[in-house]
Amino acid sequence: MTLNIYLSGEIHTDWRDQIVASAKGLDVRFTGPVTDHAASDDCGVTIMGAEPDKFWHDNKGANLNAIRTRHGIQTADIVVVRFGEKYKQWNAAFDAGYAAALGKSLIVMHGPDHQHALKEVDAAALAVVQEPQQVVDILGYVLNGKLP
Repeated sequence: MTLNIYLSGEIHTDWRDQIVASAKGLDVRFTGPVTDHAASDDCGVTIMGAEPDKFWHDNKGANLNAIRTRHGIQTADIVVVRFGEKYKQWNAAFDAGYAAALGKSLIVMHGPDHQHALKEVDAAALAVVQEPQQVVDILGYVLNGKLP
């Protein structure tokens, strides 16, 4: 069985690369959002035309990115949402809520400093981890029924 995994959340560290590299040999397929911050911010105005008002500039980009995000979450078997240390990722919280509302299997990843702030998100998850390798170990267990 091939598992489709959507990797959502912070874009400032290499956690996605770590998971993909460590999951080699597992029957998984990874997708995720556009992680080029500038492209993600400016895709709407670049493709659909400039906006003098920053709200509409951001709105165009958010709507265009939502096409990819919605599709990725809807077609995923498992959604992994990473909350980083440096920034508040409101989009990650939204993605986690959307995945939970769709009944998707949800894995949340964050450090101990976010435990209290993310208690409701954590309660919706089937697993809460701190490290990328733990995600890979979960995927291996789900696919093969064996412990790492």
